[in-house]
Amino acid sequence: MINTFIGNLGHFAVILAFVSSLVTAFGYYQFTVVPELEKKTWQRFSRLAFYIHSAAGITIALALFEIIYSHRFEYFYAYSHSSKALPVHYMISSFWEGQEGSFILWIVWNVLLGLVLIRTNKAWEGPVMVVFALVQAFLVSMILGVVIGDLKIGSSPFILLRDAVSAPVFQINPDFVPEDGTGLNPLLQNIWMVIHPPTLFLGYATTLVPFAFLIGGLATRKYTEWVRPALPWAQFSAMVLGMGIIMGAYWAYVTLNFGGYWNWDPVENAVYVPWLILVAGIHTMITFKKSSTALKSSIVLIIATFILVLYATFLVRSGVLGDSSVHSFTDLGLSGQLLIYMLFFLAVAVYLAARHWKHIPSSEKEASVYSREFWIFIGAITLALMAFQVILPTSIPVWNAIVESFGGISNMAPPADQVGFYTKFQLWFAVTVALLSAVGQYFWWNKMDAKALREALVMPYVLAVILSAVIIVFGKVYDISYIVVVLASTFTIVANSTILYRLIKKSTFKLAGGSLAHIGLGMVLIGVMFSSGYSQVISFNMSGLTYSNAWEDELNKEHVLLWINKPTQIKEYTAIYRGRQKKVKGVPGLVNVNLLKSTDNVNEAIALGDIVYRGKTFYEKGERVPIVLEENDYFQIDYYKGEEYQFTLNPMSQFNTSMGLISSPDSRRFIDKDLYTFVSAINDFEDPEWREDEFFEVAPGETFFISDFVTEFQGGEVLNQIEGVDLRDGDVAVKAKLVVMDYDIEKILEPIFIIRGNQVGKIPAIDNELGVKVEIDNILPESNQFSFKVNRYQKDYVVLKAIIKPQINILWAGTIIMLFGFCVAIYRRYDEFRKMRDKGLEY
Repeated sequence: MINTFIGNLGHFAVILAFVSSLVTAFGYYQFTVVPELEKKTWQRFSRLAFYIHSAAGITIALALFEIIYSHRFEYFYAYSHSSKALPVHYMISSFWEGQEGSFILWIVWNVLLGLVLIRTNKAWEGPVMVVFALVQAFLVSMILGVVIGDLKIGSSPFILLRDAVSAPVFQINPDFVPEDGTGLNPLLQNIWMVIHPPTLFLGYATTLVPFAFLIGGLATRKYTEWVRPALPWAQFSAMVLGMGIIMGAYWAYVTLNFGGYWNWDPVENAVYVPWLILVAGIHTMITFKKSSTALKSSIVLIIATFILVLYATFLVRSGVLGDSSVHSFTDLGLSGQLLIYMLFFLAVAVYLAARHWKHIPSSEKEASVYSREFWIFIGAITLALMAFQVILPTSIPVWNAIVESFGGISNMAPPADQVGFYTKFQLWFAVTVALLSAVGQYFWWNKMDAKALREALVMPYVLAVILSAVIIVFGKVYDISYIVVVLASTFTIVANSTILYRLIKKSTFKLAGGSLAHIGLGMVLIGVMFSSGYSQVISFNMSGLTYSNAWEDELNKEHVLLWINKPTQIKEYTAIYRGRQKKVKGVPGLVNVNLLKSTDNVNEAIALGDIVYRGKTFYEKGERVPIVLEENDYFQIDYYKGEEYQFTLNPMSQFNTSMGLISSPDSRRFIDKDLYTFVSAINDFEDPEWREDEFFEVAPGETFFISDFVTEFQGGEVLNQIEGVDLRDGDVAVKAKLVVMDYDIEKILEPIFIIRGNQVGKIPAIDNELGVKVEIDNILPESNQFSFKVNRYQKDYVVLKAIIKPQINILWAGTIIMLFGFCVAIYRRYDEFRKMRDKGLEY
C-alpha cells in the first residue's frame, strides 16, 4: 500500500524551508540596516525564522531517510538508490547517492553552521546570516520540484515512482509498489563512502562562512575587521575539505581497481582546485593580520574559493562532464538553476568588491625580497597557478557546451592521458611550494637579510642533502625529476622540523600549525613519488593464454591466472587460490561458499555445516545464516614463501548486470610498502559451458581420472534415509563415495542412486570449484562395478593483478600530519577568540 504521508511531510518541509530562508534573509537585512532601537525586534524575528528553517531542513532529511530505511519503494528515490539487501550503513550512503540527497546533506550542514554562528559571532550576525539565508534559498530551490509550464524548479526527492516512471504496470494498478529497489551503486558499497561525502560536503558548506564574513564586511564597510572572525573558519574549512579529499583518495585506493588513489578525474579536480585557492587565501589572510598587507589578495581568493565550490557543483551535477568523468551525476534539468546560483553570488561579490575597491586599505610599502610578505605572496601565486593549470583543461567540456549553445562547433577534447598531463605540471608546482614553505618559515619567525638567511639555511640544507642522499641510494631513485622531488621534500621537512623544535622548546606549540602542515606536505610528496613513480607490477602471465581479446597486450601480460588450489609463483611469493567466500553477519572472518546454500530470501543462506571461527561456533548446520550483500564474492588467496605460510588476501568482485565485473582490491600492508591486489576476471558459475558426457565403470578401491584429477572410488553405501527425499518401503538408495585429489586438497563427491520399482532416480554430486558433476549412471552387480556419468566445465579460477606500492604509508602519514597542523592552527585561533570573548571584546 502506498504511504503518501511521509512524502507530503517532506514536500511541506521543503516549501517551508524555502519560504523561511527568504524570510530569514529579509529579517536579517532589516536587522542590519534599521536603527539601534529596532534591532532587537528584528533580531528575534530573524532568529525565529531561521530556527523554523532549521527545523524544516532537518525534517526534510529525516523524511527522506525514513523513506529509504522503511523500504518505501513507492518513492522514486528509494527505488532508485536503495534495496532490502543493504545494511543500515549503506542505507546512509544511498541517502546521498542521488543529487537530491546530496543537496539535502549540504542544506543540513549549512543549518548547523548557521546555528553555531548565531551563538558565537553575534557582532556579525546580521550581515553574515543574510548571505547564509540566501545561499540556503538557492540550495532548497534545487529540491523544490515545482513545475510551472515548461519551467522546472528543482527535483523533488519525494516524488512517487508512478509519477516519475511511465510504465504499463501503473496503468493497470496505480498503487503498484515494487518488491525491491535497484540498489546502491556497488562502487559506493564501502564504509568510506559513508563518511567521505558528509565530510566533503561539510568542507563545501564551511567555505560559505569566510565568504559570508567577507561579503558582510564589504556591505557594512568593515573592510579589515572581517578577516579576524573569518580566518579560523577558513582554516577549519581547509582542514575539513582536505580531509574529505584524502578520504576520497583512500576510498579510491581501497575500492576502485585502477591501482592508485588519484586519477585526475574532472570531479576530483573540481574539489582539489577550490582547496588550493582556499589554502592560498589562508596564507594571505594571516599575512594581513601580521603586517596589514595582502588584504585585497585575500578578498579575491576567498571570493574565488566559494565561487569555485559552486562551479564544482555545476560541473558535477549539470551533466556536462557525463562523457569525461566516471563520477559525475546525470543531468536532472538543474543545470540552468546551478548556473544562476553561481552567477548570482559571483555578481554580488564582484559588485561589492568593485564598488568598495578604492576604499579597501592596501600597503604602499614595496615588499622586500627578504620579507615574509614577499615569500607568502609568491607561495599564494604558485598555489593559484596550480589551480589554474588544473581547472582550465577540466573546463573544456564547459567551453564546448558554451560554443555549441551559440550555434558553433568546438571539438576540443580533455587530455587523453590525464594522469600524465596533469602530473607533469603539478609535480613542479609542488616542488616550488615545498621549497617556498621551507624558506618562508624562516622569514615568518625571524627578521632576515641575505646574510642571516644564508646562515639560517646552511644546517637544514646540509641535513636535507644528507637525508636525500640516503633516500636516493636506498630507494634507488635514478630519475632526475624524482631526485629533485626528494631534495625539495626533505628540505621542507628538515627546515620546518627545525622551526617546530624551536617552538616546542619555547613552549609555544600552539604556534606550530604551519610547520606541521608543511612537514606533512613534504612527506606527502615523497609518498606520492615512491608509491606512484616506483610502483611495480609483480603478476605476469606465464600461461601463454590471452585472457581477454578486449584487453590490450599489456593488460594480458600483467595479470596472473590462478587455478583453484594450484600453487603459482608471484615474484617471491607462492600464491594459492582457495575459493570463494561470503561475509556473514556476526562472524568476524569470511565463510567459504561451500558451507552455504542460498535460499529464496535476500541475503540469506542455510548452513551446510557448522560455521566455526577460531574455535567458536557461530552457526550450526541447518541454521539460517544472514549474509552481508550476497552478490559480493571474496576470493581467498593464500601467500607462502617456500613452505611457510605468510598471509591471506581477499579481493572482492561482483558481477553487475549493468556495469559488468566490479572488483575491489585487498592489500597487505607492510611498513615500507603495500602488496596491492585485485581480481580482473572470474569463472562464471551462473551459466557454465558443459562438455560432453563421459562414462567410467569402476570397482571399489580403483582409481580413475576425472579431468586431470586422480579420483579414488572408495565404495558404495546403502542409505536408509536421504535429507530432503522421502524414501518409501521397498526403495533402494545407494551412495557412492569418490575422493578427488586436487593438488593438496581432497574433495569428497557422493552421488546417490535410487531404485523405486521399475524407476531410477539420480542425485548428482556437483563441485563448482572443480567444475565437475558426477552421477551414478548404473550399478553393475555382476562385475561389482559402478557406472559413473561425468560432466565437466571450467575449473574455478581468478585472474589477478598484483602491484607493489612502495612507501605509500609515508603518504598517508603525511596527510595525517598535515591535517593535524591545520587542527593546531584552528586551536590557536579558537584560543584567541576565547581570550577576547572573556575580555568582552569583539572578535
